[in-house]
Amino acid sequence: MSVTVRVPAKVNVQLAVGAARPDGFHDLANVFLAVGLYDEVTVTPADTLSLTCTGPGSDQVPLDRTNLAARAAIALAERHGLGDPKVRIHIAKDIPVAGGMAGGSADAAGALVACDALWGTGASREELLDICAELGSDVPFSLVGGAALGTGRGEQLSLLDVGGAFWWVFAVADGGLSTPAVYGEFDRLTPEAPEPVASPALLDALRTGDVHALAATVTNDLQPAALSLFPSLKATLDAGTAAGALAALVSGSGPTTAFLAADERAAREVADALAASGTCRAVRVAGSPAPGATLLRRTA
Repeated sequence: MSVTVRVPAKVNVQLAVGAARPDGFHDLANVFLAVGLYDEVTVTPADTLSLTCTGPGSDQVPLDRTNLAARAAIALAERHGLGDPKVRIHIAKDIPVAGGMAGGSADAAGALVACDALWGTGASREELLDICAELGSDVPFSLVGGAALGTGRGEQLSLLDVGGAFWWVFAVADGGLSTPAVYGEFDRLTPEAPEPVASPALLDALRTGDVHALAATVTNDLQPAALSLFPSLKATLDAGTAAGALAALVSGSGPTTAFLAADERAAREVADALAASGTCRAVRVAGSPAPGATLLRRTA
């Protein structure tokens, strides 16, 4: 049999970053919003652990045990005494690779849910979230989806209410950014970062579904660092703003840029203008919020 799980991308509508901790991580107030761009992760019994990947940017995805999806399968198997996981993991990519939209984290959450279903391990949601937190700071949110405030290094989640749909345009840059490098540049640019705190006005905008209030409150403390390392992103941000986006920001650690639009029609107009601007490699439109890891198919 095989099991297929769909997992969403994310945008950070607020990413407040504190100073580096002794363990090298940073305390965050990270407001996640899952968006309707998805990878699909399919697991099938096999003689040994293996990975395959198709879709845009799949040539950049590692196909060995360093892949977060492989690490998720290994972690679940170890917890349940299954030894080395004998499973083939196939990732069908649609989330931009190395784009600050948590594609790798999404694949880890997808592999975890799919292997749990394939092996019948019966892991509780708390156990799955615990494994997710071990794998990476963004992985727990990929499991739950919707909207959430992530504290600690982002892995401690408090679910948030969202009172309406928000429409986004994502401009995919021609190139990538290393998340550790962006955090390193943040440390250089912000040697005395304040304690990160979630914006009450932003949380209220999400709760009420007020797109204009949300646009006025979105922030990303990593944006100056991303622009320092990837200066051409400014032209993309300017092009989206000129096209009518209500807000423009770097998504997470970048280099994908995100543009909040008034509605779906306005999002498609912004997307068309960005595609014609020559400032990015590809453009995607997606609504939010989106569900977290979802079992799509189980076939014999």
